[in-house]
Amino acid sequence: MYELKTKETDDSVLDFIEQVEHPGKKQDAYWLLDIFTETTGYPAKMWGASIIGFGSYHYKYASGHEGDAPLVGFSPRKAKISLYFAPGEEQREALLKNLGKHTSGKGCVYINKVADIDADVLKALIRQSVKHLLETYPAGE
Repeated sequence: MYELKTKETDDSVLDFIEQVEHPGKKQDAYWLLDIFTETTGYPAKMWGASIIGFGSYHYKYASGHEGDAPLVGFSPRKAKISLYFAPGEEQREALLKNLGKHTSGKGCVYINKVADIDADVLKALIRQSVKHLLETYPAGE
C-alpha cells in the first residue's frame, strides 16, 4: 500500500526557517509565515521535511487513495519559493492573473521573492483555497 511521505510532523517551523541559507529567502519565509498564519487563523506546522502547512483536511479519491494534507502552505526552496493552494479551484486562475510574477503547476505556485507578488491577492488565494477545500472535503466524511 502507498504511504504518504508528506505528513504533519512535530518539527519546529522556526528552526526550519532559521536553516534557510539565503538571507532574502529566510526573510521572505518569515513574511509568508505571518501572512499565512494571519489569513488562515491556523498555526504553522511542518509537513514532511520542507513544507510549512496551515490547517489540514482529509481527502479520499474515487480510486480509493486517501490521506491528509495541509489546506495551504509554502516552502522556501533553493530555486524558488513554492506556494501550495487547492488545485482545481475555479477562482484560482483569475486571482493568479493579478498575483504578480510567478509560474504555476497543478497545486503549486512558484515565486522568486515576495516583492514580486501582491500581498492582497496572496491573501485572497489563501482564503479561497481554504474555503474550497473545507467545502470539498468536510470533516467527518
